[in-house]
Amino acid sequence: MAMSAHEDEFTQYRRLLFSIAYRMLGAATDAEDMVQETYLRWRRAHDEGAPTVAGPKGWLTTTITRLCIDHLRSARVRREEYVGPWLPEPIVTGGADDPAEGAALADTLSLAFLVVLERLNPVERAVFLLHDVFGYDFAEIAPIVGKSAPNCRQLARRAREHVAANRPRFAPDPAERERLTGEFMRACTVGDLPGLIATLAAEITLWSDGGGKVQAARKPVHGAEKVAAFLLKLVEFGSTQGATYHPTAINGQPGIVALLAGEPYSVVTLDIADGRIAGIAIVVNPEKLRGVVVGRGSWVVGREN
Repeated sequence: MAMSAHEDEFTQYRRLLFSIAYRMLGAATDAEDMVQETYLRWRRAHDEGAPTVAGPKGWLTTTITRLCIDHLRSARVRREEYVGPWLPEPIVTGGADDPAEGAALADTLSLAFLVVLERLNPVERAVFLLHDVFGYDFAEIAPIVGKSAPNCRQLARRAREHVAANRPRFAPDPAERERLTGEFMRACTVGDLPGLIATLAAEITLWSDGGGKVQAARKPVHGAEKVAAFLLKLVEFGSTQGATYHPTAINGQPGIVALLAGEPYSVVTLDIADGRIAGIAIVVNPEKLRGVVVGRGSWVVGREN
């Protein structure tokens, strides 16, 4: 059955809407909910003959941004009560159907970057993302967030300063990422403590998000020796459970998905800078792993496949 004109218009902008919503919310499932709600409102507006004077792109962007702002305001209390460190919901990136719009926006997808955005209030986050990431001008953004264009400019400047002061810097060289990821995985899976420490920056920090659903470190782990020991304990546990480890791109960064009985039980992302792994994020909260799917190729403890 052929799509109607307004359905075709929505499909044209669906990837953009997901990209905005995911960066706003840090959760793929919530972003998909916002996209679906935007579609329902778009279809209802057409069925009722409501005008969309901003055009399809403007109407859809306005609707999903406002939905995300409202959602963030309602979610803030829940995140303040979150057990242990809060990390965004990871997504597998780099495939042909990458919902995050490909490599051009990968730098704004990392879990570390999304954590920095979490420190902005919802309107600041919306203005910053729409202007600095998606290229909207302030005259377009102003009616979306209910502010004047000069006010939006000030919000963007304040958000930009905060992001610049806290934004992580990662290695852009794919070959370096691949080499370090391989060395890291080899050292982990064979239990090579000195080799693992050699891949880590001295001041590395590891965050682990279990959300109170499963066991995880309640506080960040700092320092190469402590992080390496922590990781090898995790791998030792995995070896007793028959875990397999799948290297894949996660949020535009080198990542590893661990499977138990074919289901994801943890996702690891590696922040690489200056020839070392400078940060590690581990998501084990099962509610955040439902959408993670990996392809072929795996490591098991002690050998490669």
